Amino acid sequence: MESLQNISILEAKSEAQKLAFGPLYFQTIVALKKLGAFEYIAKHRPRVLISDLYTDLKLSNYGARVLLEAAESANVVVIEENEWVKLTKIGMMFYSDEMSIVNLNFVNDVCYVGGGALLDSIVKGKPEGLRSFGEWKTVYEGLAHLSEAFRKSWFDFDHFYSDQVFKAALQSILKEEPNYIFDIGGNTGKWAIECCQTSEKLRVKILDLPGQLADAEKNVRAKGLEDRVDFHPINLLDKDAVIPRGANAFWMSQFLDCFGEEEIVSILSRVHAACTENTLVYILEPFYDNQKFDAARYCLTGTSLYFTTIANGNSKMYGLDAMKNLIVKSGFEIVEESALLADSYHTLLKCKPIKKD
Repeated sequence: MESLQNISILEAKSEAQKLAFGPLYFQTIVALKKLGAFEYIAKHRPRVLISDLYTDLKLSNYGARVLLEAAESANVVVIEENEWVKLTKIGMMFYSDEMSIVNLNFVNDVCYVGGGALLDSIVKGKPEGLRSFGEWKTVYEGLAHLSEAFRKSWFDFDHFYSDQVFKAALQSILKEEPNYIFDIGGNTGKWAIECCQTSEKLRVKILDLPGQLADAEKNVRAKGLEDRVDFHPINLLDKDAVIPRGANAFWMSQFLDCFGEEEIVSILSRVHAACTENTLVYILEPFYDNQKFDAARYCLTGTSLYFTTIANGNSKMYGLDAMKNLIVKSGFEIVEESALLADSYHTLLKCKPIKKD
């Protein structure tokens, strides 16, 4: 913060203009990506003739130069001698870096169209941007019915940030030798499949909305694991929806950030009611204030704006202490904390019910 206070007026003005024109530059990157320009330049490194690029990509000279000149201003390409173009290191990210590509597609396909409704969403406490896609109260209700582009970018984003830590988290859980894990918010069933493929002793029950369960069941059957995975349809926003008993462990991965604080307490309190004194609860979340890199925090706080505008209007990416307070308020104690597990963005919280007097 101190360094920001020390920048000059000219530097501050320059940064402000980047924000003002940011949406147009973002769409420039999307256009170049979809046209295949990044791939074309990368495959002809170190540089290519602009005339070859627009000819081979079937663009006009005008169209190619408008996009490339904007991309140069965004430090994504460099134009040399007015005829040659090459990718910068930033430009290479949109060609070969999975995180950059996943984030770009997510923002474009999921967030961009409805992003203009951010103010209305804040004022009304509802995801007004979601109305660009359909009349659902939350994105989770509509997910099974949304376009393939939306669903692919949504799931790619969700899986990119969770898949990398699944194996390490599961090894931690297996030390406690559970035989029946309840996966709350199981989405496509990837965690359940990981569990069953790792340990022949494990059974998993997925609790989610019917639309998500349909996807999960399809994927589980494709792996031949339907005899070890159960499915329980439930709308956890319904405060009267009872969470079944019988689990040795509950698992929630990137799940609680999909809800507002009161909803989190409601869900965890019902999980608590389904626990015995020996049941363990595992919560895996990327906390915005518990990150190694500034870019990770930037992405996570940006994701909060998606929750506000598109997802449900009242959830966000939480800070670590804020989540801990909600966990304790719901009747649990945190017995183990594994920060940035497997060099990921995630912290794994192992919880157990507080014994009642």
